[in-house]
Amino acid sequence: MTKKNSKSDIQQSKAPLFVSLGIIIVLILLYFLVPSYQQFLNEAWQVLTSNDETRIENWVSEFGWFGPVVLILAMVFQMFLIVIPSLALMVVAVLAYGPVWGSIISASGVFVASTTGYVIGKYFGPVLVKKMIGSSSEEKLENFINDYGFWAVVITRFNPFLSNDAISFVGGVLKMGYWRFIGATLLGISPLILFIAILGNNTESMKTGLIWGSVVSLILFVLYVWWDKRRKKSS
Repeated sequence: MTKKNSKSDIQQSKAPLFVSLGIIIVLILLYFLVPSYQQFLNEAWQVLTSNDETRIENWVSEFGWFGPVVLILAMVFQMFLIVIPSLALMVVAVLAYGPVWGSIISASGVFVASTTGYVIGKYFGPVLVKKMIGSSSEEKLENFINDYGFWAVVITRFNPFLSNDAISFVGGVLKMGYWRFIGATLLGISPLILFIAILGNNTESMKTGLIWGSVVSLILFVLYVWWDKRRKKSS
């Protein structure tokens, strides 16, 4: 009975993968059959992957009031297209809309993207998540969240060097409480957004500060993990 049930579970868990493949096929067909859709995607790809913040800012500004929506959607899609860093999109939001509205747009983008990743992980299951981020990364993040829970999400969000987006998927797979997860996400990302808002107009100083801040926070966290593991072994 157990073996039959496990086989049935595996087959059911693959169903969302087939649905996702179906959606991808439809989008590919639209790309080749609808010229305006193809043109927009080509332009969006070229601009968002250019690493030219001024070019991205100008492109986003052309959308007027719809620009913030474009940035938020870009933050969602960047979970699947790693070549578009979410940090760069936050910088663009601040440059295009100022420190206050840029921060609000950035926080909204992180909120929507994190919720999307969480829902995918929770309802589409580990099979799809492993396909997307790899079995090794998924297992490491699972252990990380199991060991440190709320603070694992906070630290990961705070440090751009860590797997920011992958933790959303894994948080959903582990069925971590949604409000606990999203609270940790917003708490961890807030200092980063504030830092970008303050130094957004001076990109060189901001990049230097982000690198040093990330390195220091990463070293401190590694030391904490090392100390915590030694403490657990001794007890």
